[in-house]
Amino acid sequence: MKKFAAVLLASTVLIGSAAAQDQIVVGVSWNNFQEERWKTDEAAIRAALDAAGAEYISADAQSSASKQLTDIESLISQGADALIVLAQDSDAIGPAVAAAVAEGIPVVGYDRLIENPDAFYLTFDNKEVGRMQARGVFEVQPEGNYVFIKGNSADPNADFLFAGQMEVLQDAIDSGAIVNVGEAYTDNWNPEVAQGNMEQFLTANNNEVDAVVASNDGTAGGAIAALSAQGLAGSVPVSGQDGDHAALNRIALGTQTVSVWKDARELGKKAAEIAVELAGGAALNEVTGATTFSDGPNGVEMNAVLLPPVPVTQDNLNVVIDAGWVSKDVVCQGVAAGSVAACD
Repeated sequence: MKKFAAVLLASTVLIGSAAAQDQIVVGVSWNNFQEERWKTDEAAIRAALDAAGAEYISADAQSSASKQLTDIESLISQGADALIVLAQDSDAIGPAVAAAVAEGIPVVGYDRLIENPDAFYLTFDNKEVGRMQARGVFEVQPEGNYVFIKGNSADPNADFLFAGQMEVLQDAIDSGAIVNVGEAYTDNWNPEVAQGNMEQFLTANNNEVDAVVASNDGTAGGAIAALSAQGLAGSVPVSGQDGDHAALNRIALGTQTVSVWKDARELGKKAAEIAVELAGGAALNEVTGATTFSDGPNGVEMNAVLLPPVPVTQDNLNVVIDAGWVSKDVVCQGVAAGSVAACD
């Protein structure tokens, strides 16, 4: 009887071990958690992996490209079957991605392009985000002195956004209706850097700035802080993106014109689903919803999913409230009664 029990116990251990080995492990390499939205993305990824019976492991590179390289090595050594990588520096991360692919570990470039034909690219349509930002500002201020607060120079999204912005504004620039009086990248998308750049542009132009095309809500917040110090907040249209809660409140208050909302919950969920598909043996072009993308700096053809963004202004603030992205109390804090329809 004892011998039978011992055999049964050993069998149970072996079965349990096999089951554990069969569980897909997805490693996520985050560049940092500076932006409000990454925690939302992470929660969506974890929830989708839990639903799929997969395990989540992660590392935070803390804005260091070199640390992200070792982070990815660590995730691989921990048994990751697939990687989701939010790149700090898309070029610097190349060797780690190539090493993972060489070991048969699929890589999803998350939100930021990693230009490698053996990686999968998942993001929102960033050129369209740029177009939406420019349209939102242009509709309010179709002429005058424009400032462009761009993103991090090491992030391809910064240039995708600017390219989209120029598609909308170039004709007006060529005609002289719009004058580009300031343009700068923002290291690490840091709002304080954006504020410093905006302060310099205001000084150089004697505060004669009529519009600001800022590339995300963090940089928009920095620009608005600089405008506020000069008594200009609310009179100069400013764009952003991400649907940060603070930015949505600024839209309700009238100091920010538009935030292009990219529902991070959908992006995170899709990333987890793609990682599980790839870890399960799907080819890159077999991923659900995959399309071809070749708009990167080097024209590399990749498999990708590009999700649609939504521009949010005072006129449709109810969209983010109704979607459960943010509460009405947060959006409408400090808003005068009757001034914004979504806050009534």
